[in-house]
Amino acid sequence: MIQLFSKIRKIGIHAGRGKINAVKKMYLIGEISRKVKLSQKRIREYEKEGFIAPVRESKTNNRHYTDLDIKQIKQVNTLIHKHGLTISCLKTLLKSAPCWNIFDCKKTGECEVFKNPHTPCYVTMKNAPDSRCNTCPVYLNRNQKPIKILFK
Repeated sequence: MIQLFSKIRKIGIHAGRGKINAVKKMYLIGEISRKVKLSQKRIREYEKEGFIAPVRESKTNNRHYTDLDIKQIKQVNTLIHKHGLTISCLKTLLKSAPCWNIFDCKKTGECEVFKNPHTPCYVTMKNAPDSRCNTCPVYLNRNQKPIKILFK
């Protein structure tokens, strides 16, 4: 069995206007590739398509992935290979469906985004102190033009 040597790195996480320093477990792409059983090329493709946003090391430009990135990669892979969705379909879904449906959110009663459903979540959360928008697939695909799904 291959032993994965994960590194714990101190990284700066941007949250709202300030910068919070936090210690998170970070993985390099080779470790992630073995963990999720996908090629490094496929993982980079998911990044290019806006499904994940790994932290980039400033000096080397190496990608550093979090546990959330691992979950996202596995979920995207499941949606594509087990449920038959295409990358284009996933991107359309991210742009068209409300985020609480996409992520099966259980905190809708206390969510500012849920209270303002006609404003994009990344606009509503822009000034939130704990916003994780910069790594959210909905935010990463915000420039995709929504399409009309059905007619009335």
